[in-house]
Amino acid sequence: MADPFDVLHVPARFDLDLSQVEATHRDLSRALHPDRYVGAPAQERRLALSRAIEVNEALRMLRDPVRRAQALLARAGVKLEEGREPAASPDFLMEVLELREELSGAQRAKDLTKVRRLADGVRAQESAVLAKLGAAFADLNAADPAGVERVQRLVGELRFARRFLEEAGAIEDELC
Repeated sequence: MADPFDVLHVPARFDLDLSQVEATHRDLSRALHPDRYVGAPAQERRLALSRAIEVNEALRMLRDPVRRAQALLARAGVKLEEGREPAASPDFLMEVLELREELSGAQRAKDLTKVRRLADGVRAQESAVLAKLGAAFADLNAADPAGVERVQRLVGELRFARRFLEEAGAIEDELC
């Protein structure tokens, strides 16, 4: 996959103006639309289709903060795969365990209000992690292992929040 920042001609930063990204995507999508290539040679049509697919994938990557973080790390020469983040702090792991137990208990008790309250709390944590990630990327020096590790840990925390919210959403659907 090509660098999504380059594909969409947007600055390589975590704190992106997503409306700018979407406007650029829209412009590129119009320019690459198959109707514009109806009379073009087959090779040119295939190239435009390939480029349109690349533009759509770039938008998906940049809209998703986890994938955007991975793309930024890749630009810095750091590959980050899920489950390969540095170990989380014991305090964070304990908090995760407690939240999962509370969510499981709320599901068993069919307590929709508690499920929603837990999800709201994790959404607030997710927002805080996103702000921390923005600051961490703004200060990131790829040659500084501590800075890279901090970003990787924050991405791991963001992944936890996403998984928890998906699980809470599924439980909400089940209880409604």
